[in-house]
Amino acid sequence: MNKKMIKNNIATNKVTENQIVKKEQESRIHFVATQPIKTVLDSLETTLIGLDTENVSKHRHKYGTNKITKEKKKSLFSRLADAFVNPFTIILFCLALVSCITDMILPYFSLFGSNPDDFNCLTVVIIATMVVISGTLRFVQESRSGDAAEKLLDMITTTCTVTRKEQKQEIKLDEVVVGDIVYLSAGDMIPADVRILEAKDLFVSQASLTGESEPIEKLGNIQEKNENITEYNNIAFMGSNVISGTATAVVVSVGDSTL
Repeated sequence: MNKKMIKNNIATNKVTENQIVKKEQESRIHFVATQPIKTVLDSLETTLIGLDTENVSKHRHKYGTNKITKEKKKSLFSRLADAFVNPFTIILFCLALVSCITDMILPYFSLFGSNPDDFNCLTVVIIATMVVISGTLRFVQESRSGDAAEKLLDMITTTCTVTRKEQKQEIKLDEVVVGDIVYLSAGDMIPADVRILEAKDLFVSQASLTGESEPIEKLGNIQEKNENITEYNNIAFMGSNVISGTATAVVVSVGDSTL
């Protein structure tokens, strides 16, 4: 009972923390979208010439890294359960159970007109073998595909262009921090949630966030407050893609704090 209460409390606390983080994130987006550029830069402790090394470290410590927390890898037991517990094996198990009753239990105890000579375990053995082979193959295939996908992701390096120490430089996405001045062009992926400072014919695809099939034009203008943060035309969100145009933007949220 106590363990159950502890688990419920942990789950409740986690939900509460997520809600607080979400409210803080939305509040920050509302603020930067409706304020002048100077006010936005001052609030983020940055300037148009970018951050220096000291401030990069300071902001990384204050706001966190630009990495999304991944789900914990499933345990061996969970992966085995997923491999063996599926509709196909359940049907086979039911057939094995019926066969066990009709071909083994009833003859063994001479019930309902059966006699010991009718005892036959061959069907049960065949079905059990099919279940083991099917589950094992599925487990091995999923393990191999999962490992291959992880290795492929490790090989892929995505970068973006930022201004630091008054110089443009290319850095990995996970090195981006709040306050970085980033440059966007056609084909780029938005590295974090950003406030557009200046844009020229900038169109961004937000299909992965809002489901809108058409690219959205993004501008550097101050916006009126909007209840839906995805409606701001001067905010671009992490994971969306630049379809055309160019822009300069400042990072306002990174990692788990992004939308």
